Amino acid sequence: MTSPLPRPESLKAIVFDLDGTLYRDDRLGEEVSQSAIRYVASLRQVGMAEAEAMLLRARSKSGDGGTLSRAVVALGGNLPEMHRRFALDIHPEELLKKDERVPKLLKLLATRFQLYLYTNNNRDLSGRIMAQLGVTGLFRDIFTIEDYWLPKPDPKLITDILTKIDAKPAEALFVGDRYEVDLSVPKSIGCPVFETKTVEELLTLERLAH
Repeated sequence: MTSPLPRPESLKAIVFDLDGTLYRDDRLGEEVSQSAIRYVASLRQVGMAEAEAMLLRARSKSGDGGTLSRAVVALGGNLPEMHRRFALDIHPEELLKKDERVPKLLKLLATRFQLYLYTNNNRDLSGRIMAQLGVTGLFRDIFTIEDYWLPKPDPKLITDILTKIDAKPAEALFVGDRYEVDLSVPKSIGCPVFETKTVEELLTLERLAH
């Protein structure tokens, strides 16, 4: 589904997703899931098993890639409260290990392109994750769920980000691990996209800098 990489000379900016893209760690994902399940359980006054089933059903009914954010909202939750809980419940400091290849890649790409981050995560948790990955300070700007309180995918947000980074669609490469969530909307408006499921796939972006 991902288009071939564009010619480097046609690019101005690269917009990265964070979770699942700059790192992969199922344990952190499980902490996120458990926090969301506890929130739904408290909202709906049900047990954890039933709350988990409700979230799975809500995600399966979604036509937008089944994001956790939209499923929680569909069940009556609100994003600020969910992310307040995430900031308390999730511990990247205890789980994530720095992969030196990732900051090295970003530093290389930054010699030629403007780098940005666009994540469904909150600013506090994103900052702690970036610190663990060793990528703090490598992005010109960071767009989080707190900037809009609207989760991916959303065409208006992509258009707004392009305006803020002063890039035409064809000049901004979007990089993410979930096509429907991270990449389908940018691609639909003319942005090149790159889908990556592993750090090894991510590292192939190095060729853009040469």
